[in-house]
Amino acid sequence: MNDLQIITVAALILFAAAMAGIGLFSARRVNNMEGFLLGGRKMGAWVSAFAYGTSYFSAVIFVGYAGKHGWDIGLGSIWIGVGNAVVGCLIAWLLLAKRTRSMTRKLQSKTLPEFLQARYDSKNLKIVAALLIFIFLVPYSAAVYKGLGSMFNTIFPDVSVNLCMAIIAVLTAVYLVLGGYLATAYTDFIQGIIMLGGIVCMIIAVVNSPSVGGFGGFLSNLAAVPNNGDGIDGNQLTSLFGGSSFSFLCVNILLTSLGTWGLPQMITKFYTIKDTKSVKHATVISTLFCAVIGCGAYFVGSLSRLVLNNTLPEGGHDAVIPQMLLAALGNGKLTMIILAVILILLLSASMSTLASIVLSSSSAISVDLLPEFTRKLEGKKQISVTRLLCLLFVALSFVFATANISVIVNIMSFSWGVVAGCFIGPYIWGLFSKKITRAAVWTAMIASMATVAVPTVIMTATSGFSSAVAKAPEMGVFAMIVSLITVPVVSLFTKKYPNEHINKVFEFEKEEN
Repeated sequence: MNDLQIITVAALILFAAAMAGIGLFSARRVNNMEGFLLGGRKMGAWVSAFAYGTSYFSAVIFVGYAGKHGWDIGLGSIWIGVGNAVVGCLIAWLLLAKRTRSMTRKLQSKTLPEFLQARYDSKNLKIVAALLIFIFLVPYSAAVYKGLGSMFNTIFPDVSVNLCMAIIAVLTAVYLVLGGYLATAYTDFIQGIIMLGGIVCMIIAVVNSPSVGGFGGFLSNLAAVPNNGDGIDGNQLTSLFGGSSFSFLCVNILLTSLGTWGLPQMITKFYTIKDTKSVKHATVISTLFCAVIGCGAYFVGSLSRLVLNNTLPEGGHDAVIPQMLLAALGNGKLTMIILAVILILLLSASMSTLASIVLSSSSAISVDLLPEFTRKLEGKKQISVTRLLCLLFVALSFVFATANISVIVNIMSFSWGVVAGCFIGPYIWGLFSKKITRAAVWTAMIASMATVAVPTVIMTATSGFSSAVAKAPEMGVFAMIVSLITVPVVSLFTKKYPNEHINKVFEFEKEEN
């Protein structure tokens, strides 16, 4: 092994030891299902904020999205990071966190399907919600590995990318199975610190590259980039609002920012906060974290054409960030340390997101689905089943990521939009309005599914499935809009809940006042 590989392996060993240690520490403090899934609802501001932020961003943003959108759009892609911080984080915390925490505690809901059952008095709604989470989130968990391969190959060119994926799977399984959400939250905090350090290293290394010209020269250098035949030039790269990619930019901002409002793995972060004071502090911390990570990643990506001499590297957009880092850093000892930190950054981002998705998927089966068919699943037995499911789903995510199974890849393409679309309307309106009806919720979920399914079938039949995949972001955004509009509109014309049920659901408001 060369010096870079030795430093990286040493960093990986220390990182793995820390993750395993947290898992063992947390395992001793998990005594019931609420403790395993929600950390006993005792999470403080810093841990809650970092848990939200690290679950938000996987390696995809650093390598896949930042590399592709930075290369194709330029500085305008930073608006995606701004949208993630403002809409996906700040407004989400201000609007949803306090009410979600209070209502779910009063209703004793541990998962999103349990909340939907209690809020709308419907066991069938819980079962369907659990199935949706299982069907779409388990395949989606495979997507968090995306982007790691290019960075891993940069440092270990002779080692299989599958080994890198296996490291993620094993480490995530160890601390998640042992300590559940408590272990996940503590590791998220450490991983969040690593992510912040890594993104700062990336920014400094790239901006100080001679081809970029520092903070004082990058803008003029970017404006001078010529068209190399792909239709992108300096005018596009320096356009404040994305130039010709404006509509594409808007769709991606909405999908990745508003979409988090309907994702179970993000919503349940609000369940765990210990008090309202922590909500206020976590709002600020989480927003700043997302702003640094999101804007920083897209800013680095937007400078990629300068570092790589306006030539897309072999390996395509996923190779942009790894290759530009290698080109910008050179071969010194500092380079080796920074590259090792950045690889750990990508591992951290992927593991935190994977853990959140797997925990949501596992609880959908062990808490929301199986108890409806067997009354013997409770207490420590339910915790054991959930741990086994976590282990199984981590293994499945690895298999899906490495086997490239066509049906799984197809589901992955639409999972974010379908899940967010189905849940965002029923969840948000259910928090605030006492007039929402059961019929409206069912209509919204069916309409959101149809919004994605019908165009997909039509486009597949007329233009091929790849054309449908290309329109998946637009369909996802439309599904969310349909959900948010359908719930209140249909509620105007359908049977309302009796006052007794509504008073019980919104009883928490009296305690807050």
